[in-house]
Amino acid sequence: MASTSVAWTEETRSVAGVDLHLRKGGSGAPLLILNDEFGHLGTLRYQDELARQHTVYIPTHPGFVPTPRLDWIMNMRDLAGWYLMALEELGLTSVNAIGFSIGGWLAAEMATMSPGQFNKLALVGAMGVQPPEGYIYDMFLNVPGHCIAACFHEPEATPEFQDVCPDQPSPEQAQAWEIAREEACRLGWKPYMYYPGLPNLLKRLKDLPTMIVWGGEDEVVPISAGQLYHQSIPGSRLEVLADCGHMPQVEKTEEFLALMRQFLA
Repeated sequence: MASTSVAWTEETRSVAGVDLHLRKGGSGAPLLILNDEFGHLGTLRYQDELARQHTVYIPTHPGFVPTPRLDWIMNMRDLAGWYLMALEELGLTSVNAIGFSIGGWLAAEMATMSPGQFNKLALVGAMGVQPPEGYIYDMFLNVPGHCIAACFHEPEATPEFQDVCPDQPSPEQAQAWEIAREEACRLGWKPYMYYPGLPNLLKRLKDLPTMIVWGGEDEVVPISAGQLYHQSIPGSRLEVLADCGHMPQVEKTEEFLALMRQFLA
C-alpha cells in the first residue's frame, strides 16, 4: 500500500483559461509530474518518496477529471502549448519533470517548444513517436481496467497493483477512467498516439539532460520507441528495467526511485 507519511494538498486554480486541479506535496526544489492516459491513479509510494526531496506538483490535464476540457486544445501539441502558458502562470519555470506514457509525449513536445522550461527531463514509457518495431497498444480494445492491467508484466507480484487497478473500482473511478481514455484518444487519435515530426524536433533537447526509462517487457509502447527517443535526443540516457511492463514507477518502484534520485540529484 502507498505510504501516507507525506502531506498532500489539492486545490483548484484558475490558470491559462481553465480551473486546473493541482496536487502538491513535499518540500525542496520543484518537480513536475505529468500523468499518463489514465489520469490520477491515487497517491503511490514513488510519489511519496520523491516528495521527500522535492516539492512535487501533479496537475490534472484539461479534459481529465476534474479539470474541464478546453475545446481549442485539439491535439498534443496544443496541449503542450497550453501547459507552457500554465506553468508560466504558476511560476514553475526551469523545473525538473517526469512524464509517464502520454505525459511523456506531452513533456517531450513541451521541451521541443521551449527547451529552457526544464532543468532535467525524464521520459518513462513515453508515447509520441512511432515505434520502428511493434505497435502502440490500442486502448479501445478492452475496458479501462483491462488496459491498465496490460501495463504490468507481473501484476500479481506488484504490491500496489490493486491500488491502481482494483477488481471492483468505484463508479466514480470507473467514470474517470472512461473520461481520461476518451480525452487521450481525442488528442492522439490520428495518427494513433504519435506525432510523425517529433523525432526530428527532439534534436532541440541537445543541451537538456534527459533520461529515458522503459520496461523491458512493455506491451503498451514497444521498447523500440524508447530506443528511437534515445537516438533522437543527443546525449540522452536510456535505462531499461528487466521483468517490467509499462509502469516501472509502480511495478519496479525501488529500481525506478534509484534511477530518479541519481538523475535528479
